Amino acid sequence: MMAKEAKGAIKGAARATAAFNIMIVGQHGRLMYECLLFLASLRASAPGFAGRVFVAMPETGPLWPQDPTIRNEDVLALIAELGGEILPFTSRHFGAGYPYGNKIEALMALPKGQNFVFFDTDTLILDELALVPFDFDRPGASLKVEGTWPQLELYGPGYGAIWQSLYTRFGLNFEASLDLSQPDEFWRRYLYFNAGVFWFRCPHEFGQRFLDYALAILTDPPQELVLQSLDPWLDQVALPLVIHSFGGGRNVVPPGLLDGQVTCHWRTLPLLYARESESVVELLEEISAPNRMKKVLKTYEPIKKLVYQGKGKKVRAMFDQAALPRREQAIRNQIKNAGLWMR
Repeated sequence: MMAKEAKGAIKGAARATAAFNIMIVGQHGRLMYECLLFLASLRASAPGFAGRVFVAMPETGPLWPQDPTIRNEDVLALIAELGGEILPFTSRHFGAGYPYGNKIEALMALPKGQNFVFFDTDTLILDELALVPFDFDRPGASLKVEGTWPQLELYGPGYGAIWQSLYTRFGLNFEASLDLSQPDEFWRRYLYFNAGVFWFRCPHEFGQRFLDYALAILTDPPQELVLQSLDPWLDQVALPLVIHSFGGGRNVVPPGLLDGQVTCHWRTLPLLYARESESVVELLEEISAPNRMKKVLKTYEPIKKLVYQGKGKKVRAMFDQAALPRREQAIRNQIKNAGLWMR
């Protein structure tokens, strides 16, 4: 079978699959525009996906000094047109003080006992999601991550002591979490994820434990964490502990699919133009082109300038995508120095 025919057969099989729900978080401002890009890419690249897509939206309340709800009628209409379902939830613990906590608290609003995959809104779907063999009894998350936490301090505890204190705090098997192919005190030896995507069989089971662990770390951290910042890292500190507690871990899906062939976690538009493949850039511009999308998206300044006014191409021309700086911060600094950083 030719490669094109084989891919067609896979897509045909994917159309019969309806095994899980998707959750993204949307609210007024940047996230509502990212929601539209996510949903449009899903419909363009994964027509076989037949599950529900929930756009979890925090409701107004005491933890939100400014109304976080999506009030733009054009945005709401496009979300519905693209197959998204608005799912209100109440912020009881985090809110504006730690908006990354939305992904934790929103899980309890999803249908109980149904498989789910959470994606950050700054994600594009590039191919059929059925190509990813999710085992919903074994949770996992993105391994596209740099060693951002913990930040070791002179005379402070090392990676091993910090992570072991957390596993001990929750009665987990620390040794079983280690990647023994990596050297001691190298950050990759310790279970650490990017929280831009994760999955499990039940959002309520996962969400309650995620919340319990996060709140315990925040309010009663082990002594080894006394020098460590938890903002914005709290979700990424708690997540590997939650995943490990449910029997998941690293490499529970084949490499190269998430943050690769099937999805792209682009983070910010300048970074997308700087480092992603030409096919990702083409998809972004293709889904942004229809008049209904353009009318709404151009009201957000970074999309207006980078996508519609061509400044993204100027960012792209600054870099050799085959020989990028090793550290993301170096890419950011170069874009900022050129006056093209925006978010």
